[in-house]
Amino acid sequence: MRRQRFRPAPLALAAVLAFAAIPTVQAQPAVAGQPAVQLSIAAQPLAQALNDLARQTRLELIVQPALVAGRTAPAVLGLLTPREALDRLLAGSGLVAVIEGSAVTVQRLPVPAAGAAPAAGSSTLSEVRVTAAGERSGLTENTGSYTTRQAGTATPLGLSLRETPQSVSVITRQRMEDQGLTQLPDVVAQTPGLVFSQGGNQGSDTSPIYSRGFSVNTYMLDGVRQTDSNYSSIFQTNDMAMFDRVEVVRGASGLMNGVGTPGAAINLIRKRPTADFQGQVRAEAGSWNHARAEVDISSPLNASGSVRGRIVAAAQDNDSYIDRLKERKKLLYGVVEADLTPDTQLLAGASVQHHDATGHARGGLPAYYSDGTRTEWARSASAAPPWAYSQRHYSSLFAALEHRFNDDWKVKATATRTSSFYDELLGYASGGAPVRETGAGVNLWAGRWTAKPRQDSLDVQATGRFDMLGRKHDIAFGAQLSRTSYRAPNYTNWTHAGWSSAISNIYTWDGTSPAEPNNPSIGRATSDERLNSAYATVRLKPTDRLALLAGLRLVDWSRYQTSTRYSTGATTITDRGESGEVIPYLGAVYDIDRNWSAYASYTSIFTPQNLRLVNGDYLDPQTGDSFELGIKGAFLNDRLNVSGAVYKARQDNLGIAIPNVFAPDGSQAYQAVSGTSTRGFELEASGEVQPGWQVSAGFSRNITHDRLRARLNTDVPQNTLKLFTSYRIAGIGKGLTVGGGLRWQNQIYRDNQGAARTRFTQPAYAVVDLMARYAVTDTVAVTANVGNLFDKVYFNTVGNSYYGTPRNLRVGVDVRF
Repeated sequence: MRRQRFRPAPLALAAVLAFAAIPTVQAQPAVAGQPAVQLSIAAQPLAQALNDLARQTRLELIVQPALVAGRTAPAVLGLLTPREALDRLLAGSGLVAVIEGSAVTVQRLPVPAAGAAPAAGSSTLSEVRVTAAGERSGLTENTGSYTTRQAGTATPLGLSLRETPQSVSVITRQRMEDQGLTQLPDVVAQTPGLVFSQGGNQGSDTSPIYSRGFSVNTYMLDGVRQTDSNYSSIFQTNDMAMFDRVEVVRGASGLMNGVGTPGAAINLIRKRPTADFQGQVRAEAGSWNHARAEVDISSPLNASGSVRGRIVAAAQDNDSYIDRLKERKKLLYGVVEADLTPDTQLLAGASVQHHDATGHARGGLPAYYSDGTRTEWARSASAAPPWAYSQRHYSSLFAALEHRFNDDWKVKATATRTSSFYDELLGYASGGAPVRETGAGVNLWAGRWTAKPRQDSLDVQATGRFDMLGRKHDIAFGAQLSRTSYRAPNYTNWTHAGWSSAISNIYTWDGTSPAEPNNPSIGRATSDERLNSAYATVRLKPTDRLALLAGLRLVDWSRYQTSTRYSTGATTITDRGESGEVIPYLGAVYDIDRNWSAYASYTSIFTPQNLRLVNGDYLDPQTGDSFELGIKGAFLNDRLNVSGAVYKARQDNLGIAIPNVFAPDGSQAYQAVSGTSTRGFELEASGEVQPGWQVSAGFSRNITHDRLRARLNTDVPQNTLKLFTSYRIAGIGKGLTVGGGLRWQNQIYRDNQGAARTRFTQPAYAVVDLMARYAVTDTVAVTANVGNLFDKVYFNTVGNSYYGTPRNLRVGVDVRF
């Protein structure tokens, strides 16, 4: 096997991008003594107005996103001191700017003591002192930021990115809006360290997500794991209109999930109702008849604001650069938040999503002729007949009750019911190899699967602080119970009695032949999967600089499945389970100085599998260990986060797909490989480099081997670089934001392909994207996104001819009120 030479140039470039953006820490001038400056701030959302003020006055502002969410600010023009400008921006908002040293903190107006005269005038406001930092919030909406101050996917303690001893990436609401990331695969493609190995149309089970060399099977909603080990890829088709942000923890996440591979966990955080009324309507049109509309309205529902509600709706229709493929997507989300008492809050909501496609294929056309040479197809050539389709529908009901006992302790209980429905009629011309002269020799893979899985889950969690040896420490403990069940018909797959899969001439094929096979249900299947666990984690602070984390989760998992064949009446029962599985978690974070920390962490790996061997038996659970060392930096009051990490994981029973080999039930056949190891490193920077300038940059390198040191997953890139940056120019009209990004990956390949058993190689490539947003008025903005600016031609994966998306354009109008 030819060894691939490591080229240091991408690493050097990533290091420069990630760490050159770190500003030099220097003293800021005292705010109180600053002279008047010429200001030009338009009437706009308060969060953006404060950002403009910071840019024009060089202030360092500390703002909780929840305080300014949904609020607007008047225009501020003229020669003013920062104090005068702050008072004008915050007038009537119920907020006040508190000056302490060189920092300015925005907080709620203090409630006057009984009998005290109300505060009046800026001089009185400036006397307020900050005695404690406010509770951190992970919300990213209305912050304009590419990072967040808190993440809860790695641990339940609500730590900042710097305090978390694992690699965490966050795709914020602003980032999604800037780049037009409307679907979860769009987010994955932009997330550092993740690889979307797309081998078919969106929603295909042939499009796994990889992280650190392993497929990602851990999906979460508001921290609650979505359990369907039979078909976890159904969770990929999520519309992003209802989510505030996406948190991605790379590495094993057993502490929060109970089960999980050493790849990553993807946590989708829903939007919440806002304290003040806000509304948004967006319409978008683009290439291949793309049409999308969104409505998002949030408002208090009573006079006091103790009950708040929000509703989000989205609809999208589009064709594709691939012939015959049409998609329709719908979303409706509603949520109500109520303060039952000053210390008790209830959150309840529901959502419905539909993702439907016709002309849907799990792959592309064959990559090789019958003589072993490579085929050449147009990027628009479809492998799907018109009758092939994919339907994925979801509905969710959830309720969360939270009670705060005091400033240190709170408890939260969350109940969720998620009902899914998928029905996929498969047909794709990826089989065989065409004869170069005649176009004969290609066959159609055809089949069907459908089910209605339902998940019920309950999560109870308590978090708090306690005193020990004169210091404050953090602790969290809780339990999670979930059950996923379904009944589904069984169908034959790939071969059907009396039906020929042959395509007479692939050069002239229009998808109409062969016709849809007669494929009645031949049996039924049931599944009952249960995942119950209890956990506890503690964060000890023996010194101001050192934090030690230790956690433990106990897991019980079971899956009971039956399969009944109508022709014989015979029922096959599979009963598997693991009880008392112990998953430890250890971490340490040391603050080097006010900006930098070093960390180390360890956790074990345990993942039940639904993959089948060639003989039809299931693979045993994956097990192993994961280690990580890193350094993190936080600057500008956590508005800019940087990190670097090295890691190593060892794993047994890793499932490796055997190309073109199927288990007796027609599913993909796998082999179990033990003694595998993966190692690598990652660099990342995200957030605000300067006022108005947002950056996200990440470089990842990963190498995975089996116990004999042979490389695994050669069809997944070892090196990836992802960069996106945007800058807001306030002086042009009402504000112009421009941005651009680059996604690069190294060469991937697969051996023993085609009749000549050659290597299929996709060379290294880069894709460039651009965006612009122009504020026509204070409430109306026009946006444009160009994807694949230079129209790079590349394959998304290796094995068949499924191309990446060509150059495309989307233009939208955004109205906020």
